[in-house]
Amino acid sequence: MKRFLLFAVLLLPLCTAKAKTVLIETTMGNIRIALYDDTPQHRDNFLKLVEEHYYDSLLFHRVIHNFMIQTGSPDSRHAEPGEAVGHKDKDYTIEAEIRLPQHFHKRGAVAAAREGDRTNPERRSSGGQFYIVWGTTYSTLTLERLNLKLDSLSHGTMSFSEEMTDYYRKVGGSPHLDGQYTVFGEVVEGLDVVDKIQQVYTDDYHRPVDDVRIIRAIIEE
Repeated sequence: MKRFLLFAVLLLPLCTAKAKTVLIETTMGNIRIALYDDTPQHRDNFLKLVEEHYYDSLLFHRVIHNFMIQTGSPDSRHAEPGEAVGHKDKDYTIEAEIRLPQHFHKRGAVAAAREGDRTNPERRSSGGQFYIVWGTTYSTLTLERLNLKLDSLSHGTMSFSEEMTDYYRKVGGSPHLDGQYTVFGEVVEGLDVVDKIQQVYTDDYHRPVDDVRIIRAIIEE
């Protein structure tokens, strides 16, 4: 991934009432994210970076229509128009906390970017870059094929649940990423803003032609 109105009956349980939430104010509107407690390393790292104002003024530097929007690269803060960005990151990685089928790449999922398997076989997460899934809907046949692939890659330890399959068919997401990246939260308000961002015009590097920037991110109690 690094250089990389929903109907209520279709929504899966979001989070506990005590889950930490972060408000991300962007130039296109606000996005509220709930962080999962069962991915504690990713949760705590994200909260630490928000407290340090790490995300303030960063661009959504990688936006792919019907797929996802990505941010968290410090070289995007002062990037010139048209400049390729996204190569910079924190100088550490985070141990993978893949919790499937509890947390999957449904629409609105928040997940950590990472280096590819060739250089990162443990699938450790980026220290700073993350993406928000938009995705699309999938047919039953395609999901069956993706499930077989996941079963093979995980040596039989992971598979799509019935709830996942139903969600991908009716609402959407990016199921081909399941089991590969750590999902550590989800959008609980502002999915319409994610939709607007994922539709903007982009250049050959998937950077929006007109900058979409995080104004600030704040922790909500």
